[in-house]
Amino acid sequence: MAKIKVGIIGGAGYTGGELIRILINHPQADIISIFSRSNAGNPVHQVHPDLLGDTDLTFDDNISQQADVIFLCLGHGEARKFLAAENIPATAKLIDLSNDFRLKQSSSFGDRSFVYGLPEINKEAIRSASNIANPGCFATAIQLGLLPLASKGLLNDIYTTGITGSTGAGQGLSQTSHFSWRANNIQAYKTLSHQHLGEIGESIRQLQPSMKGQLNFVPWRGDFTRGIFISSQIDSDLSQQELNQLYEEFYADQPFTHLSTESIFLKQVVNTNKCIIQVEKSAPRRLYILLSTTS
Repeated sequence: MAKIKVGIIGGAGYTGGELIRILINHPQADIISIFSRSNAGNPVHQVHPDLLGDTDLTFDDNISQQADVIFLCLGHGEARKFLAAENIPATAKLIDLSNDFRLKQSSSFGDRSFVYGLPEINKEAIRSASNIANPGCFATAIQLGLLPLASKGLLNDIYTTGITGSTGAGQGLSQTSHFSWRANNIQAYKTLSHQHLGEIGESIRQLQPSMKGQLNFVPWRGDFTRGIFISSQIDSDLSQQELNQLYEEFYADQPFTHLSTESIFLKQVVNTNKCIIQVEKSAPRRLYILLSTTS
């Protein structure tokens, strides 16, 4: 089988680096271009030192016209601008890792329509899609904890907190991403107004159209590098046994999402594809959903 020719736009950032690490060892992928104007001509391992010895690729400032698929590893709001300004081959499939095309109202660009790329609910649509909008990090984590309940129409008002590591903010420096600020420190931010609320709501209503409850989300910046830990609370009449069965059955065919009956922690998932969920029932109706995943 011929390998899939891959182009990467914005390969110098954290997201681009992680993508390169995955794809250089993928048996069906062949990276033919890594676009970065600021690093054009430089070896990839100069920007991502852990790739020394793994690849001899260099950055370039030309968009490959031979790519079968192009990943857009750009900042939020930049992918749409890039597509408007650059000559992207019409035959190439696009996978956008920003938030530019995640919501239904913004999922089109010219002749291209993007499918929301959460495989746990959109696997078949993703298989046939030419353009995919990759879900957000907090959005993925929160959704995976709630979707089994949404599939049975059981969601009501939701109260969620989540803490994330510094790499989720990207490679560009800001006051709150410096080590000296993050160390021994946490902060709530974008309380009840985080940008991922829209895509979470759309996915929940995809499975539970009658959902009328509110999603109340308080995100936190943590003093660690990678990973996300989520805690959600809702009311539920299901027993602990019924909840465990529901989650096991919903994720039975999903290779990266797992239910744990023991206490979970962040180091179980960092630098993996895994998401681990723990559900705990507290009498009489309070349900706690704990979840850890990478970022």
